[in-house]
Amino acid sequence: MRARQIMTHGVITVGPDTPIMEAAKLMLDKHISGLPVVKADGQLIGIVSEGDFLRRAEIGTQRKHSRWLQFFLGGGRAALDFVHEQGRKISEIMTDDPYTISEDTELEEIVRLMESKHVKRLPVVRENQVIGIVTRSNLLQAVANFARDMPATNPNDIAIGNNIVMAMEGKDWRPIGLNLSVRNGVVHLYGSITDDRCRQAAIVATENVAGVHEVHDHLCWIEPMSGMYMGSPEDEKQVSAPHGLRL
Repeated sequence: MRARQIMTHGVITVGPDTPIMEAAKLMLDKHISGLPVVKADGQLIGIVSEGDFLRRAEIGTQRKHSRWLQFFLGGGRAALDFVHEQGRKISEIMTDDPYTISEDTELEEIVRLMESKHVKRLPVVRENQVIGIVTRSNLLQAVANFARDMPATNPNDIAIGNNIVMAMEGKDWRPIGLNLSVRNGVVHLYGSITDDRCRQAAIVATENVAGVHEVHDHLCWIEPMSGMYMGSPEDEKQVSAPHGLRL
């Protein structure tokens, strides 16, 4: 299994000059824990995650070095910490030159990288342009759904998956964190929406792709203001079914 079979498409990104508070609000609104940082031409230059917001002056969590430690570390480390804690732009807190993978990277290599480099997400790049991202959640989802709807391994299903992604490309109603699996023309859609009308649009777009025989909706609805979420009608029906009965 390779990255392209489990990665999240339509990755939300920010620029290096994006205000930190704006990026933090974006992550909260979209319920995501990390953002690739790209230049105007789309070139990946960094990544910012929830951990980068832990040591901030706004909440009084700056690092406090003892005098003797400051003596040994020198002014450079203190200056670096100051920028990270007081900076106002994403470029001042992001991790530069993040580890990346290609769409053909095998899952075994992805797991090895996450473990050895202590990272929770890996941008998927093609010619240094971000085309997706693989997180620990993607791996968890792959494990949970492996037996039922293993991601595409034959060329026809892979082509169907690519065409579904293209059909939703650039659409305002496209699900956030779109992910999907295709097996023998049966499609399972994953991601989140903030307006339930987007659900039907995503289903119709999928149904219109040649080769699709059946569509299963697993899109999670999120209420923007409260953050309350609800599973898809199909998933909710499955949960409410009598124990041991699969609908």
